[in-house]
Amino acid sequence: MQELNGQSMKLEGQLCFPLYACSREVIKRYRPFLDAVGLTYTQYVAMLVFWEEGAVSVKELGQRLYLDSGTLTPVLKSLEQKGYITRRRSETDERVLIAALTDAGAALRENAAAIPGQICACIQLEPEEAMQLHQLLYKLLDVMK
Repeated sequence: MQELNGQSMKLEGQLCFPLYACSREVIKRYRPFLDAVGLTYTQYVAMLVFWEEGAVSVKELGQRLYLDSGTLTPVLKSLEQKGYITRRRSETDERVLIAALTDAGAALRENAAAIPGQICACIQLEPEEAMQLHQLLYKLLDVMK
């Protein structure tokens, strides 16, 4: 990254810091809404994938969430203990672990459906700004793969 106006060794000159701070602040805004449905933020983003896919390999889930197995395994174990997912070996390849949504996990989606709107109300960006930020962040993620 090019030096930002001679600020490379100042906190304000770091690209990583506003990303980090914003991430923490956004996740903090999620907390009361997620507490109401009994999920942590990491469990919530995992459930988003399950609500979209139904079932997914643990490896693919980790890739989609940018999480390593050491972080993902306790999340899946907790979701399984809550009855929201099951984990089983693939019938075609025993090395592959499949996590799948249960009926209780599918029902949870209805309770969580209001969360995106609640977050939009907390993060006061114009819709165009939010879309632009979304596109830039995914562009940055793509570049770093």
